[in-house]
Amino acid sequence: MARKVSFSAMESRSARLNKFTIRRRPYSGPSLARGILLLYRRNKTNGTWVLKVSDGHGAYWTKAFALADDFEDADGKAVLTFHQAQEQAKKLARGGDGNAGTAPITVDGALNAYKTDLTARSANPYNAEWPRVHLTSALLSKPAALLASIELKTWRNGLLNMMAPSTINRLCACLRAALEQAAQHDKRIQNRDAWEIGLAALPNAQEARNVILSDAKVRELVAAAYRSDDKFGLLTDMLAVTGARPSQAVRLRIEDLHDHPMRPKLMMPKSAKGGDRNRSAKKTERYSVPITVQLAARLREAARARPDHAPLLLQGDGSPWPDNPGAFYHHEVKKIVADTGADPDATMYALRHSSIVRMLLKNVPIKLVSSLHDTSTKMVEKHYAKYITEHSDDVSRHALLHHDNVVALAR
Repeated sequence: MARKVSFSAMESRSARLNKFTIRRRPYSGPSLARGILLLYRRNKTNGTWVLKVSDGHGAYWTKAFALADDFEDADGKAVLTFHQAQEQAKKLARGGDGNAGTAPITVDGALNAYKTDLTARSANPYNAEWPRVHLTSALLSKPAALLASIELKTWRNGLLNMMAPSTINRLCACLRAALEQAAQHDKRIQNRDAWEIGLAALPNAQEARNVILSDAKVRELVAAAYRSDDKFGLLTDMLAVTGARPSQAVRLRIEDLHDHPMRPKLMMPKSAKGGDRNRSAKKTERYSVPITVQLAARLREAARARPDHAPLLLQGDGSPWPDNPGAFYHHEVKKIVADTGADPDATMYALRHSSIVRMLLKNVPIKLVSSLHDTSTKMVEKHYAKYITEHSDDVSRHALLHHDNVVALAR
């Protein structure tokens, strides 16, 4: 049987009402176990039992979880006696039966489980790692079932001086996904409104604009990348020519290079974007992308004396690129962007945006443009509509009715 902790000042309603005065800040109570404290807040009506738990790193979180039986009898659920409150407090801190092995999942645990799930589905585990970088230790150690919307909203709004609203929305979406998955597997988590309200998307948050570079500027960036490092230059060259996502390009194998002397191409791995749960199977699919003879020659040289199953592209130290290559070349990209005087907002994705627009303005059908870039016509229309309009204006102008010899009507 669990040991009952004594604390005379809180054990009875008469002791509490005589000892404590009404105030907002709760009174410290007994330690129920290492890092678990029971507090009491005196109110005008029934007081409140408050749980205080250490996160093991010098911080703690608190949660009001039940009313005290100050003016009405305990019902074992919403209104608790002192001894009932301490039992419930230990269950909340440790788990349903009071044992650490069945502890309710914390935010940190939810992110870990989400990372495992993403990895199993061949999705990007970075989506589970990113929120942890910005969460406080108190939030990370708090059980998901005890989260409140106000604390999540306060955390979200505190990011406004650190990143753009659109970036905050993407970060919150990652955390919401982790918490939602936790709730699906643990029926004790009944507070979905905490993250649905607290992590709701910020209004009027404009996504970062798609930077479109001229062909001349793209060539400058590629040349600067080669000057920085041959292997980084080859990756940049590949992205400029194919318009592929970096995460796709780094998954290419040497066998994906079809080195035809006049019509070389790559069998590009699909990205598996679009919400498909069977990402592993989808990522094994390939689609054909034409490349220049010059790029094919550089790739052929890079592949020399290596087996067909080896990665086609490597980092400067000879190791394969990771699934999220941007984390490794971020600073190098900023340097070559500054060195070439390109748009300061340009990233490696600017090469993809520029490739799509280049094809649209060269009269390549939108269906073919979307296929070559592993996306849908709907997404091309959504994100590149103004360039389609410019293109269609040039085409449709040829069909306008022209009057070469117009005679003014007599009045």
